[in-house]
Amino acid sequence: MMKAPLSTEPSPRAAGALGEAALLRLLQLCSPALPIGAFAYSQALEPAVAAGWVCDEATAIDWISGLLEGSLTALDLPIVERLHAAWSANDVATVDDWTALLAASRSSRELQAEERHLGAALARVLDGVGIAEAAAWTARADVTYAAMFALAASRWGIPVAVALSAYAFVWCETQVSAAVRLIPLGQSAGQRVLSALSATIPACVVFARAVADHDIGAAAPSHAIASAVHETQYSRLFRS
Repeated sequence: MMKAPLSTEPSPRAAGALGEAALLRLLQLCSPALPIGAFAYSQALEPAVAAGWVCDEATAIDWISGLLEGSLTALDLPIVERLHAAWSANDVATVDDWTALLAASRSSRELQAEERHLGAALARVLDGVGIAEAAAWTARADVTYAAMFALAASRWGIPVAVALSAYAFVWCETQVSAAVRLIPLGQSAGQRVLSALSATIPACVVFARAVADHDIGAAAPSHAIASAVHETQYSRLFRS
């Protein structure tokens, strides 16, 4: 799987001022206890394990980091940054445009459904805690998790660089949780995998923030194939 060429140089934009209230909101947004059902999805990791592509700690790191660096960094994170800016400017038309692009970029029916389900669930949570704009998205067919995450980060005063790091960490943590159950990995091995992935997140954010509009996009053929196979896989633990 092709990986993005990541810079190892620290960025002056990598850290943002984060007040106590924003920090607590960020912890809430990233909590595994957030009632959106993310634990039910493996994002094609389940069929990758069934096929033997992912079978231990080393191959879990390889698979997840490949998607983090080659897909999330080139597609999701740049779009989340633009969604954050659009929400901050109350530019709903631009929110719609970037949301539509992200939804169209999901390469299988299951991945598209996951994006909608997580997005709608997060919209309901945000509506319930007083973010007014979220209410309109709870029933929209084109809702995405990324758009709702960016909305929360914008309204709660979470700087964009911090929001991108958090978004990437939540994605990694969800993948590691699935790997612990599927391979299976022990809890200590899972923490080693998460630590290895976390170490690459700052460089991923630097790279993502340098991606131009016309360069946004990613192709992960093995991921797409695994996800398509999962639609008809016999005996499944996860929804994607």
